[in-house]
Amino acid sequence: MLRRLRLIPVPAGHPQGWLVAVCAIVTLISIFAAVSFDALWIALTPAAVLVLWLTLVDIRKVFFLMMGALPLSVEQNLPGGFATDLPSEQFMWLLMLVGIGWLLMNWRKVDFAFLKNPITLVLLAHLFWIIVTAITSQIFFISFKYLLAKGWYVIVFYFLASRFLKEEKDFKEFLWWFFVPLVYAVTTVVVRHAAKGFSFEEVGYVMWPHFRNHVMYACLLAVFLPYVWYGTYWYRRFSWQWLFLVLGILYFLFAINVAYTRAAYVALLAAVGIYWVVRWRLMKVALVMVALIFSLLIGFLSTRDNWLAFAPDYERTITHNRFDNLLEATVKLEDISTMERVYRWVAASYMIKEKPWMGYGPGNFYSHYKNYTVSSFKTYVSDNPERSGIHNYYLMVTVEQGLPGLLIFLLLCVVVMLRGESLFHSTTDPSRRRTLMAALLCFCLTNLLMLMNDFIETDKVGSLYFMSMAILANGGIVKSKQDESTMDAEF
Repeated sequence: MLRRLRLIPVPAGHPQGWLVAVCAIVTLISIFAAVSFDALWIALTPAAVLVLWLTLVDIRKVFFLMMGALPLSVEQNLPGGFATDLPSEQFMWLLMLVGIGWLLMNWRKVDFAFLKNPITLVLLAHLFWIIVTAITSQIFFISFKYLLAKGWYVIVFYFLASRFLKEEKDFKEFLWWFFVPLVYAVTTVVVRHAAKGFSFEEVGYVMWPHFRNHVMYACLLAVFLPYVWYGTYWYRRFSWQWLFLVLGILYFLFAINVAYTRAAYVALLAAVGIYWVVRWRLMKVALVMVALIFSLLIGFLSTRDNWLAFAPDYERTITHNRFDNLLEATVKLEDISTMERVYRWVAASYMIKEKPWMGYGPGNFYSHYKNYTVSSFKTYVSDNPERSGIHNYYLMVTVEQGLPGLLIFLLLCVVVMLRGESLFHSTTDPSRRRTLMAALLCFCLTNLLMLMNDFIETDKVGSLYFMSMAILANGGIVKSKQDESTMDAEF
């Protein structure tokens, strides 16, 4: 497949005078209309026209423009129960439609080696089961919206990303397009938080407009740090690029520290362990141990209703205004955010027993879980006015897509991690090895964080998750082609 997707042939060096004239006219009309109708958004029309033209000329540039928009995106509720991320999701819609159009017109140029990659095959199986469970869903409309969103995430951040993230210069471009806007977004949070004395009590109120909450904020920094860390190896030590990236790492670590997010702290420590697991080829052993631990835990909790012993004291399970008190409460199972998760997990267990095979349909956890809750686990925030989810992606998949959906998703995770470790050790190019390790760390850390969160459906973390998969899948194809070239040379 051509790495640069073009739908309209543009002669090299052509001045495009007509485009300048059209943009000037549209700009004047837009400004006049914005002032006349008191609607400032109309003034953005010239930018929209320019993006549409650029998409038709060179979709690759728009893809990286979207990378720059992701850290700065803002969640916006829409009428009819819809919501969107501005402007990142609009870029996704555009890229998905143009990408599908290109595929229909150029299907003979598709690289079928990527489609036959084990990661791609399991991902397609995951999507297929989502379609099946959407058809059998309890509320089809909600599942259909979920399916559409999942579709453009996979098409844009996996399939299109696989075309644009192949060489070192592509990875550099991706790093800088995401890193620089993220530094700006973090700065807006740090400046406002500094004005509050970096208070733990105020951390939830300084995240607007680019981050939903401090958990999303800190976890995004944690999963992106491997790319920044390995990006420093691309540049000469003490060059301005190297210094900027090193300072960025220290800045992100400081931002994570004052975000007071326990999951992000765990992720940073886990990154070191995962790195050595990969280096020592222990991924299979680690996965078996994790499976054994969770099997024993589930077996213990489900025996003789042992899970009831963890029911919280309603009066003592409260919100804490000091971080040290929060840590102490977490150990004592008196932290409200942790125990509210348990409240929903208990409901999830009953939902799984009710519909173990097909689930309730993608996106349908919130609409049904309150009928399965246990009052002894209730907390002060159990009314859930913000309509948040289950806070465990694996349980959410099981509730909404049944046990087959969970097994397929776990298979996807295992395939990606095992192939990532294998590719890292079989690849000889140092630069590519570093990129593979960064992608594998990002993917593994996101999987770890999903034990307490369910945010791979969000644009900031979800984009990195699927792009990391694409980078690892591409690594296998490059390795296969290099092996074939070596064999041809020998014969």
